[in-house]
Amino acid sequence: MKMKIIFVSFSFLFITSISFSQKKTDPVSIIRQGASISKYHQKEDLEKMQKGELLGLYIERIETLVRTLPYIAFATKPGITMSDLGVPNTNENRKILDNEFDATDSFLKDTVEFHEKMLPYSDTKNLIAAILFYEETLKRLHEFSEFN
Repeated sequence: MKMKIIFVSFSFLFITSISFSQKKTDPVSIIRQGASISKYHQKEDLEKMQKGELLGLYIERIETLVRTLPYIAFATKPGITMSDLGVPNTNENRKILDNEFDATDSFLKDTVEFHEKMLPYSDTKNLIAAILFYEETLKRLHEFSEFN
């Protein structure tokens, strides 16, 4: 009986450790998930919005562009990994990519903080024009593959 309890306990610990372990060698996406916007807008729709809503849209588009544009030579959409591109999935390459993600996060944190404090002073028409420009840029990214 004592042997069964020890065996069941050992089996439970073994299964638990396997199910919660993480693989550090999985390929990492060059462009993070979530680096996209939920909706494109028309000028008329934006003109009906309050400035606070426009500020949120502006910041969302800046974040998406910063997380996408530097990597268009690799990919234009999330989900493409280093392995998909033929880049060896080594510890060194993963570390370089993680450092890049950390630098991007730090840059975006500072940029968003700046925009949250300064953009309320911007002209609403300029804010709308900038949102439309950023959205057009994002639309063009979807067409980028045609140039290859």
